[in-house]
Amino acid sequence: MIAVIRTGIARGGIELRQTFTNATDLWGYFFPTVLLLGTIFFMRDAHVPGTEFSLGASTLPSALGMGLAFGGLIMVSQHLIVDREDGTLLRAKATPNGMSGYLIGKTVLVGGMALIAFLLQLIPGLFLVEGLRLDLAGWLTLLWLVPLALVATMPIGAVIGSVIENPRNMGIVMLPLIGLIAISGIFYPITSMPGWLHPVAQVFPVYWLGLGMRSAFLPDALAAVELTHSWRHLEMFGVLGLWAVLGLLLAPTLLRRMARRESGSAVAARRERILTTVGR
Repeated sequence: MIAVIRTGIARGGIELRQTFTNATDLWGYFFPTVLLLGTIFFMRDAHVPGTEFSLGASTLPSALGMGLAFGGLIMVSQHLIVDREDGTLLRAKATPNGMSGYLIGKTVLVGGMALIAFLLQLIPGLFLVEGLRLDLAGWLTLLWLVPLALVATMPIGAVIGSVIENPRNMGIVMLPLIGLIAISGIFYPITSMPGWLHPVAQVFPVYWLGLGMRSAFLPDALAAVELTHSWRHLEMFGVLGLWAVLGLLLAPTLLRRMARRESGSAVAARRERILTTVGR
């Protein structure tokens, strides 16, 4: 088992390094960063309702939490779908302990990509807006929140990737996720939204990750504009923990089922479908 873990970590490390030499991956790192920082820049003179605090400074931590959720949910599912499409999963299945090494490698890859994107947005963002703080309590919050964010979202991303076979069907996931971001208080305080949306947003990780990041970076006085006027760390840990448990229960079963269905004929059929579509 130790050899499998080492192999998986090494594989993930190699794939992570390759993202710095791939134009598509570099675009995936820098385009969202530029888009977010541009949005923050134009929001810098707006204020959180009822305060003199910059709305841009409040939005940056929220967007960092959103980015972790997006990375865990979408990147994992996209990698699974693409690797199933091109036969990578089939090759892993045919190798002793190949699937275990593959999953460990993807965990390292996606976790590393999410953390790199996090830092790319955070570091310049700290110079772009005023009012953010990161004291000892904030560091301690990040130490448990960031790993929990990945554990709560990556298995769910694996579940999504195991049930969606065609990359074109990712819109089924993207559209609801965009709607969820809109109601989760990422770009504007959730207390300014209709009350009936509050319980809906609180079911999902996006709201809690945004709230957790705000609690790490914003002054405690800003908790006054949150639901219940507090950072709600206990509830945050509980909801994210429930999502982690749900994902870890569902993902292994669905991934094993997906792996059993993989065969040379299935890969060939997908390639034929792609060629037929391109030919049209």
